Amino acid sequence: MTTPKNVMITLSQRLPIDYEIVEDKDGNYIQEGFERIRKAIDWARKYNLNVVLDLHKTFGYSFDIGYGESGFFENEKYQERFYKLWEKLATEFSGYGDALAFELLNEVTKKEYCENWNRIAKTCIQRIRAILPDVKILVGGYYNNSIEALKDLDPPYDENIVYNFHCYDPVIFTHQGAGWVEGMSLDFRIPVDASFAEMAKCMEEQTKNMGTFADPDPNKKLSPEYFDKAFAEAVAVAEERNVPLYCGEYGVIENATPEDTLKWYEMISASFNKYGIGRAAWSYREMNFGITAPELDSVRDRIIKLL
Repeated sequence: MTTPKNVMITLSQRLPIDYEIVEDKDGNYIQEGFERIRKAIDWARKYNLNVVLDLHKTFGYSFDIGYGESGFFENEKYQERFYKLWEKLATEFSGYGDALAFELLNEVTKKEYCENWNRIAKTCIQRIRAILPDVKILVGGYYNNSIEALKDLDPPYDENIVYNFHCYDPVIFTHQGAGWVEGMSLDFRIPVDASFAEMAKCMEEQTKNMGTFADPDPNKKLSPEYFDKAFAEAVAVAEERNVPLYCGEYGVIENATPEDTLKWYEMISASFNKYGIGRAAWSYREMNFGITAPELDSVRDRIIKLL
C-alpha cells in the first residue's frame, strides 16, 4: 500500500474549517477568513507539516445535527454553492503544490446519501481539477467516514484521489465517559486490556445507537491484529482500485489513563504502518481528545513518535 502518491499525506496536519469562516449567510466570500486559513497553512509549513484542508461543514450540511444544517444532498442550489466554494479555495491556495490536499466534506452520515454523494463528489472534483489538476483530493463515505462505506465510493477518478476513513475502534474504550454518547455514564471507565467479552457487555450497557462490539473469541484483548482485521476490507478495496488510504480522524478521549492511551496508539499505529496508511490524530481545540492535556505529559513524546 505504500506508494509515492501516499507520501504527501503521511506527514500532514488536518485543518478543519466551517463554511462560515469564509462565507456569509448569502454566500458572499469573507476575505479575512481566507487569510486566516492561509496563516494556519503557513504556520504548518514552517514546521514541515503538509496540510489537509477539511471542509467540516458546508451550507446545508453538517455531521452534527445540532447545527441545524439540512437540505444539501437534495438541493442543487446548495450543491452549486459547495462547488463554487471549492473553486474559490482552489484558487486562493493554488500555490502550495503537494504541500496541500483537499478533503471535500467531513463525515457524510446516512447511507441513503451515498448515491447523491458520489455524484456531488465527482462534480466537485471535476470543478477543482479545472484549477488544480494534480492536487490530492480526499473522499470519505457514509456512516461518518466509516471503513464499511469505502467499498460504495465510486472508483477513483484519477491518480490523485485518496480514500478517507475515520477510526475510533473500539468506541467503548476511545469514548469512555463521553458526555455526548447517548446512554454513557460520565464516570464510566474501562481499561484498554479489557477482554472483548467485557467490552461487549459494557457496549450494551453504556451506549445506544452506536452498534455492538462483537468478536469470535470473547477472551481476546486488543492488539495490532485487531486493527489489521478492522482495516482488512479497506485495504482490499484500496489495493483493487489502486488508491491510497488515509485515516483522517483517530484518537482516545482524555478520560482514559495515559498508559492505556499510549498502548492504544501503539497498536493502531502498528497496523497503519503495516499497510502504509497516512493519518491525522483528532485534536480539535483541546476538546476531550488530543495529546495536549497535562494528564498526558508522561507519554506525550512517545505518542508523537507514533503519529
